[in-house]
Amino acid sequence: MNKYLYFFCFFLISAKITAQEKTIKLSLKEAINYALENSYNTKAARKDISSAKEKVWETTTIGLPQINAKVDYQNFLKQPISVADINGDGIDEEFVFGTKQNLNASITLSQLLFDGSYLVGLQASRTYLKISKQAQEKTELLTREAVINAYGNVLVSENSIAILEGNVKILQKNYNDAKKIYENGLNEEEDVEQLEITLGNLKSQLNSVKRMKDIAYQMLNLALGNPINTKLILTDSLDSLAIGNINLNLISTAFNVDNHIDYKIAENDRESKRLMMRLEQSKALPSLTAFINYGTQAFSNSFTFFENEQRWFQSSLFGVSLNVPIFSSLGRTAKTTQAKIALETADLRLEETKQRLNLQVKKAKSDYQLSIENYNTAKKNVKLAERIEKKQRIKFFEGISSSFDLLQAQNQLYTQQQSYIQSMLDVIAKKAALENALNLPIK
Repeated sequence: MNKYLYFFCFFLISAKITAQEKTIKLSLKEAINYALENSYNTKAARKDISSAKEKVWETTTIGLPQINAKVDYQNFLKQPISVADINGDGIDEEFVFGTKQNLNASITLSQLLFDGSYLVGLQASRTYLKISKQAQEKTELLTREAVINAYGNVLVSENSIAILEGNVKILQKNYNDAKKIYENGLNEEEDVEQLEITLGNLKSQLNSVKRMKDIAYQMLNLALGNPINTKLILTDSLDSLAIGNINLNLISTAFNVDNHIDYKIAENDRESKRLMMRLEQSKALPSLTAFINYGTQAFSNSFTFFENEQRWFQSSLFGVSLNVPIFSSLGRTAKTTQAKIALETADLRLEETKQRLNLQVKKAKSDYQLSIENYNTAKKNVKLAERIEKKQRIKFFEGISSSFDLLQAQNQLYTQQQSYIQSMLDVIAKKAALENALNLPIK
């Protein structure tokens, strides 16, 4: 028995480890599609749409026929006693009216014939569904941008590690060579110490970037909707993404604010405020309801309601109920005025949204164009910095340049390398921001 238990536990542990070590390979496009299907925000947005659909049906059923059944059972533990002069002799007699037990069953069909607030509520529920669908579209656009940024940050960390490791390797060799030269008395100790300081700083920076890489992967997993420790392999490179995301035609793309999702959401917000005002106005209208009822009753001094001899007495009722609001001490007027003010505020917000979106597009185009220019500049500068550093290194070991000159050249190279990596990420991120500003659909 213990043998089988052992193998069973081993199987469960192995299955758990295998599940934890699942590796996912993703290009940037695949990562976006994966997130649109699996991210926490997009899943929640789909749930909101499902809830909104149920809300529409819930509101619709208010105007549909309603059937309710009711059963009342009564058992007098002590029946009430009535006193009356039945014989006319001035003597009150005690007697009991009715039976000790009775059972009443009824079923009622009701139908709303007219209610202004119901009609407005039905429109409002449909507007709510529309808002939920637009919120999903907005969520998908934000998810796309978040995945692009997270994917890019991972690639930046990996490229930074590769560059730093190369710099450490070169600087370590320089340090070892300078130390040997110093031991032979051909240079000063300060030159060796200067290289040692720079080497220590580079190693510290490398360790920091390695830790940041783990966090970057976890952030990407969070954006994708995965457990944060899921293993990922990114198949796109930072260079290819930067080049592929340079599209100057985007800068000249025309912008139609009426088609932007934020503007549509603002329009629907205004529509919801208009419906709220209509709702408050409709509360001054009468409401009309019709109903038909059928019931049956039985009476007995003991519980004999399910016996064949039990007598049942039927009744039926049809009616119409009219409710007319007459005076509310101006309470309805106050609520209607508040709704009008909310509608006027929504009009202001709608105009503000229009102006903000136009400005946002202009800024996004400017930022994207600047990122491309910075990328081209950084690409040239890093090559220049590499040549300068190489020349200064040669001069230093030939004894015709100081350690200070070499340090300046090295720091300039390291700065330009980081600027180049950051410029590639900026091209990718700014293009994503511009696509969102233009409200370009997800392909």
